[in-house]
Amino acid sequence: MLAAYFDCPGGPENLYVKEVEKPHPGEGEVLVKVSASALNRADLLQRRGKYPPPKGASDILGLEAAGSVAGLGPGCKGRWKTGDAVMALLSGGGQAEYVTVPEGYLMPIPHDMTFIQAAAIPEAWLTAFQLLHFVGKVQKGERVLIHAGASGVGMAAIQLVRLAKAIPIVTAGTQEKLKATANTGAAAGFNYKNEDFSEKVLTFTQGSGVDIILDCVGGSYWEKNLNCLSTDGRWIIYGLLTGGELHGDLFARLLSKRASIHTSLLRSRDKEYKERLVKAFTEDVLPYFSGGTSPHLQPVVDSIYPLHEIAEAHRFMEENKNIGKIVIKLPALS
Repeated sequence: MLAAYFDCPGGPENLYVKEVEKPHPGEGEVLVKVSASALNRADLLQRRGKYPPPKGASDILGLEAAGSVAGLGPGCKGRWKTGDAVMALLSGGGQAEYVTVPEGYLMPIPHDMTFIQAAAIPEAWLTAFQLLHFVGKVQKGERVLIHAGASGVGMAAIQLVRLAKAIPIVTAGTQEKLKATANTGAAAGFNYKNEDFSEKVLTFTQGSGVDIILDCVGGSYWEKNLNCLSTDGRWIIYGLLTGGELHGDLFARLLSKRASIHTSLLRSRDKEYKERLVKAFTEDVLPYFSGGTSPHLQPVVDSIYPLHEIAEAHRFMEENKNIGKIVIKLPALS
């Protein structure tokens, strides 16, 4: 089968499409014929040699995929059958023509959704769902500040905050991105490049601040985050785009607000946790992607690249221009 590959860590130019051995499903695993995958920041980090796959995971890039069930390993419990349209959370291997997946990581694709749209769901939406519900315990009426609001996770988080009857507030780096977040449901949005988002957030919340911050930026935002975090607020860090180093009296500021810092990664979570997450998402959120539901959830796809243009897709993400997900389309298979 064909797969996205790199031999040495480095820039996008190191990526190429390689013919590799097709995987075989093990105990409790399903073989999926992949129609589409999507790009995540973790793929860029892995390509640079900074985020290796967990032990036992495929070293092929790709943390999510959508396609059709092509085979079942021994011990599968009978939920899935050959030909079923599925989307999957992965620890790796999604940017290839086939991938094996523990059956508990699979979700059915809603009937009126394409493989391209479905590929934009698993990693981003499960990350946002996990951060808001498993980690942040979001409550009705709470205010949630979402950094990188126009990213895949950001666009998912906006809609999930609305679904929880809470209030999404975002930051982004262009007016175009802020407009897109508003169209997706953000109650307010601020351009971090030309305004102090913490002061704007305090003004919007009439001085009370936000109850939850979803932060993939890290070090450079710490003072502004604490400035606009409410008393007893939860600051959830799930990425470090600007690095992890900070200078200043973080603990005194944190203590004065009785605030808490949580950190979270999804890829390294154990199998039972991921299966519990997928089950909760499938039951509580997935029905709202079907037509006619209110509120209606929608994956946001920015652009589509064929597998052989994987390097271009990486370059595009590194330029921070995408609004929503960058999807990788796999070659049509016989």
